[in-house]
Amino acid sequence: MTEPAKKPPITPMRIALWVIVSGVGLFMVITGIVGVLVKAQ
Repeated sequence: MTEPAKKPPITPMRIALWVIVSGVGLFMVITGIVGVLVKAQ
């Protein structure tokens, strides 16, 4: 077993990027669900 490569330290920039990406993804999922529910009525 070889030693896994050292991960770069987590920077605030990366955290912000992940928050934005997950926020956009969540927004798209929620709007998609709402759209389906509205069309179903």
